[in-house]
Amino acid sequence: MVKCEICKEGIETTFLNKIKGTYIKVNKKQKAVCNICQSNHTKEEILNKLK
Repeated sequence: MVKCEICKEGIETTFLNKIKGTYIKVNKKQKAVCNICQSNHTKEEILNKLK
C-alpha cells in the first residue's frame, strides 16, 4: 500500500492498481501525493512540503 508523503495516510487504488493521486518528482525521486492533499494545497505548497 502506498502512503501519501504529506499526510502519511494510505492512498486508495483503482481496480487496475493505480493510485488515486499522483506522483511528483523531487530530486530525481518520485513521491506519492493523494488527491485530497492535491485539492487542499497548491503545487508550490506541495513542492515545499516534499523537499
